[in-house]
Amino acid sequence: MAEFVLRTRVMGLDVGARRIGVAVSDPLGITAQGLDTIQRQNKRRDLEVLRKLLAQYQIQEVVVGLPLRLSGAEGTQSEKMRVFADDLRHHFGVTVHLWDERWTSTEANRLLRETNLSIEKRAKSVDRMAAILILQSWLEARGSQK
Repeated sequence: MAEFVLRTRVMGLDVGARRIGVAVSDPLGITAQGLDTIQRQNKRRDLEVLRKLLAQYQIQEVVVGLPLRLSGAEGTQSEKMRVFADDLRHHFGVTVHLWDERWTSTEANRLLRETNLSIEKRAKSVDRMAAILILQSWLEARGSQK
């Protein structure tokens, strides 16, 4: 008989200048589900919205998409995500993992183009879909390491 281990949920974030795509894992840590995208206003408000989500879903680990160049090298956007990850650790005491997100927005746009959503609705969904892809790929990689 298979034994299921309940884990704390994990949150995935696709952080951009204007929006933050958000996803959370199921309690078993197998699948990622998207939440409403956060419209960024300022650091204080962004952290407050994230604080509420972390508490609501009892999150102890966060996966933040790390934008790398196609070569795999880091650039200025990567440094911004490292600072963002440090802010999350400092403010909330959560474990933060940085995860290569090079292809997530491209894949999110491709998947959304295959739906019957209007261009406007697709644009509103791409950040959430990217967060789902970031978190799902991290969950799968973590699962394969066990």
